[in-house]
Amino acid sequence: MSETCTPHHDYAANALTALLCVGLVISYLPQHLRIIKAGSSEGFSPWFLLLGSTSSASGMLNIVVMQWDIIKCCRVLSVGNCAESIAGVFQLSLQWFLFTVILVLYMVYYPLHLQYSEIDVDLHDSRGPQRIKTSVKSDAWRLSITLSWVVFIHIAFITFVTFLLLSLPSSPDSDRRSAQISIWATFLGIASALLAALQYAPQIMHTYRMKLVGALSIPMMLIQSPGAVFMVLSIALRPGTNWTTWLPYAVAGAMQGSLLIMCLFWLARQRRLGIDDFGNPLSPPETDEDVDSPVSIIINGPEEGVPVRTAVEAAVESDVRRETEREGSRVNERSPLLDKGNRDSKQGWKGWLGWLKQ
Repeated sequence: MSETCTPHHDYAANALTALLCVGLVISYLPQHLRIIKAGSSEGFSPWFLLLGSTSSASGMLNIVVMQWDIIKCCRVLSVGNCAESIAGVFQLSLQWFLFTVILVLYMVYYPLHLQYSEIDVDLHDSRGPQRIKTSVKSDAWRLSITLSWVVFIHIAFITFVTFLLLSLPSSPDSDRRSAQISIWATFLGIASALLAALQYAPQIMHTYRMKLVGALSIPMMLIQSPGAVFMVLSIALRPGTNWTTWLPYAVAGAMQGSLLIMCLFWLARQRRLGIDDFGNPLSPPETDEDVDSPVSIIINGPEEGVPVRTAVEAAVESDVRRETEREGSRVNERSPLLDKGNRDSKQGWKGWLGWLKQ
């Protein structure tokens, strides 16, 4: 215990850890603010958040187990020396907390129009089928709720097992960890690495299918992807750690770099198409003036380049002219009969006048 509790001052490692803690806050803050400002968490894969939360929780408890003897020394060390000794634990705990906040914001700002299923109802009138929201939870929203409970149960379970094993009495004549604790620490480290590798697979597939950046924060990934190198270095320099402690963060950094490259590609595509990160057009909608103003539409016909209004007027005038000519031809056909009648009427009047003269 005396050798373990002897303070070791590594100013380079301490400075690197302090910078990384500040960098973690700066890198995650844009993502938190982006979700809050947009009022929507659309674009996140719930599987990505599940695997990320469980991976960071396993990594955090791995370093707790690996440095447990150092943590216990805080009972005999000063506050400054204690903070310096457990800076690695604080660093990974901060990383877990900041990522879990994304999960919380994801649930709080889940789009309302996606929480419940919608069906098409035919009202049997001129309006046609109407889309009506039901009280049945959508599959995606139900999955998100289920995975959130899985995250809570996972962190509760591994925390309970970790401190249960750490509370077991150790052998007084041995400074080495018990076999159970060593196996559990290795399990946590490997599980964290596997979860980190799987974490980005659903998010990469989700982003690839959407072909949109969505609520993902590119500034966050621009900071964290290269920062993963320093994260690994900072953890490796801490006493009591091994490859199971820093491997998850090396894997996560590589996967996050792949997601960053994809998001940069989709961002360029969005600008080319004139849409925002959620697929909405950037150009303003049409105003009433645009709708009410006459639009001159050009059609192709015998005379190309003629406006529709002119073409319609010409067609109506031509139809009226043909109808008039048709009426005139019918009048000419009836005219001889009418003239004959008139002549007979005139001859009749002349006969009556001659009879009266007699």
